This record gives sequence, C-alpha cells and structure tokens, in this order.
Amino acid sequence: QVQLQESGPGLVKPSQTLSLTCTVSGDSITTGYYYWSWIRQPPGKGLEWIGSIAYSGNTYYSPSLKSRTSISWDTSKNQFTLQLTSVTPEDTAVYYCARSLTVVPGVKALRGQGTQVTVSL
Repeated sequence: QVQLQESGPGLVKPSQTLSLTCTVSGDSITTGYYYWSWIRQPPGKGLEWIGSIAYSGNTYYSPSLKSRTSISWDTSKNQFTLQLTSVTPEDTAVYYCARSLTVVPGVKALRGQGTQVTVSL
C-alpha cells in the first residue's frame, strides 16, 4: 500500500523559506511513470498545484509560483521536498504531497493527509 506523509514546521515567519518533506512508503519515487507533486489549499479556497517532480527527475512548476519554488528529491530516503521562498501570509494553507500519472494531479490523486502551514509573526 502506497502512503505519503508530509512533514515540516507548522509556523513560518514572513520573508522566510518554507521547507516541507514528503516521505513515500510502498513505492519508489524513481520507478514507474509517476509524478510527485505538491499542492495546497488556502483557507476557504480550492486546491492549488505548486509543482511536480517526475520519475525522471525533471521538475515542473506553477507559473504563478515558479520564481519562489524549488522541488527536489533524496532517492536514498525515498523523499521529495518543497522549498518556497519569501513567504507571506497568503502562503498560509494546508500543504499536501501527491502521486499521479499527470504533471498536475487531479482531485482524486493519491495524497498525504496534509500539513497545516501558517505564515505569521
């Protein structure tokens, strides 16, 4: 059974860098044809795709967040990470990692439980 688990700080100060890790169990992030993604849901809003890393290691980012986003992986730990720089309170959201067969995961894509990140002093 494939499981994804997000981890990272729940509180980040404005202008700092948000860093989250997704640990994958039950599947290898470098095999198959999957894309490993980060998505978020701000309070009262819908899901927003942030970016993805492919099984090949290629990365894809949302145009609106591309200048502040970096996704990488540690294949030895079967983990992939999100870094979002220069955060503002508008980056407050529940952050999810996901697995899908498309660059942008659909609403039914396998996801972790999510982790709340609040940007505040």
